[in-house]
Amino acid sequence: MTTLTGGCLCGHIRFTATGTPGHPHSCSCHMCQRHSGAPAMVWVTYPAGAVVWDGPGGAPQLWRSSAQSSRAFCPQCGSTLGAVDDAPTVGLVTGAFDRPNLQALAPVAHSYRSRRPRWWAKLFA
Repeated sequence: MTTLTGGCLCGHIRFTATGTPGHPHSCSCHMCQRHSGAPAMVWVTYPAGAVVWDGPGGAPQLWRSSAQSSRAFCPQCGSTLGAVDDAPTVGLVTGAFDRPNLQALAPVAHSYRSRRPRWWAKLFA
């Protein structure tokens, strides 16, 4: 059983995720771009019961972004942490993990590839 930890920039929101990270992927949808301020975000998913919000701030602040999901962020520093879906699934952005360079967090797919900035294809051809 794998246990990974992470949290926000200021440390107010922390998490422990247990099990194998699922569906590691990057995404260039408009919501991910706006939520992160970047051309893509990298995500992994867990069943909701596999993620414990164990920092001093408890669970992150949520903002309802669609009919099936809410974006998660720290109310103090504003760091993006992921999304809490109604599924119940929790998507965590890999940059929030304490060890984001782990192979288990490496994306194997890219969602909304057509919405990448045009310059992306030139850089990563």
